[in-house]
Amino acid sequence: MLSDPLVVGASRKIDPYRRRISNGDVLPDGSPNDYDRVEIGPSDLAFEEWAALGLTPPNLERLRAYRHSRLVGELARREVDALLVFDPLNIRYATDSTNMQLWITHNPCRACLITADGHMTLWDFHASEHLSAHLPLVNDVRHGASFFYFESAERGAEHAAHFAAEITEIVRARCGPNAKRLAIDKIEIAGLRALEAEGFTVLEGQAVTEHARKIKDANELNAMRCALASCEAAMAEMEAAVAPGMTEVDAWAILQRGNHIRGGEWIETRILSSGPRTNPWFQECGPRVMRDGDILAFDTDLIGPYGYCADLSRTWKIGEEEPSDYERDLYKRAYAHIQTNMALLAPGVSFRELMERGEKLPERYRHQRYGVMYHGVGLCDEYPSLRYPEDWGAAGYDGVLEPGMCLCVEVYFGEVGGPCGIKLEDQVVITETGFENLTKYPFDARLLG
Repeated sequence: MLSDPLVVGASRKIDPYRRRISNGDVLPDGSPNDYDRVEIGPSDLAFEEWAALGLTPPNLERLRAYRHSRLVGELARREVDALLVFDPLNIRYATDSTNMQLWITHNPCRACLITADGHMTLWDFHASEHLSAHLPLVNDVRHGASFFYFESAERGAEHAAHFAAEITEIVRARCGPNAKRLAIDKIEIAGLRALEAEGFTVLEGQAVTEHARKIKDANELNAMRCALASCEAAMAEMEAAVAPGMTEVDAWAILQRGNHIRGGEWIETRILSSGPRTNPWFQECGPRVMRDGDILAFDTDLIGPYGYCADLSRTWKIGEEEPSDYERDLYKRAYAHIQTNMALLAPGVSFRELMERGEKLPERYRHQRYGVMYHGVGLCDEYPSLRYPEDWGAAGYDGVLEPGMCLCVEVYFGEVGGPCGIKLEDQVVITETGFENLTKYPFDARLLG
């Protein structure tokens, strides 16, 4: 009779069911060396690739403490008694816990309350307490933040009132009987009405979370560098595999797989197109079969290991056919555009200055210009969103670049009715003296000439 392999493995001096990339009982990021844990995280492949690149994984305990301190500090700065968040990315930033992230985006049954003294209460999906048991900064786990129609139907107001009463109980206990300044990022109408009925003055919570999240320390940047490295490894696998005869969705699936096998989490869009589908932009990948000589352009929009965003764009020439003069000209314009705009980045530079000094596209390309020249990035696309010079009057707002802010610099070049378009994007961090380009993936040498 064969022995149970798990039992045999457990009795060996070297347990084959323990993770191989570790320092004894912990992984390089300080988390437990346990395949059976509830906590998601990087795969051994990711750790091996990061070590080969000389990257330092984040220390997760310090990462969580830093993000917690940013939120509490922002509450103090704004004289807010408590912050209530429903957005899954804000819950992740506050707690570092995850639970069906994409499903929760349209079924808001998770919430987190952070009071001014730092106390955190998490409302999770039913029977999910174990998902945050490893997180000591989460002081209390409850249920009952669901009052959207699918869940509650005609009982939404009743369920929201029960939830609002719990919020009142916690806030008054932690912040005093007169505490009523409550910031909320997003909430169902029934919940808003119930909290106002409890006497809360509801404030804009997205301002709290976006400004807390905008500054990354060195340890948080380590997490982003690792996510970018995994994204670029997946991009390299896709580029090596792409060939005439392959469909767009086949190519995108390679990127998706590369992210997941390294412990990445999801890809927010499917923006990958080829040939004539690269113009206009924002066409998502489909069944089109790519041909020799096609242009392939994509935007990763990728949420990688540790939940950090790697938002990169590249455009490649497929097959053996040489690029046309038109394609090379378009590509060189796009490349020069992001280099010019990147050179403007430095601490102390205002958002208005960036928008006004940013390079305008030639007239023939303006109608199909991308929505932004720059945008913040962290766990996803974040504040700020800075558009083209001509957009200042309609969409501009001011602010100042600070060290630790991460930005994506991007462009789409494609004229109305043109045969193709070019999409390029790099991810950078503002330093004490300028900026550092965190992106290592090369540009297409044939198109760049």
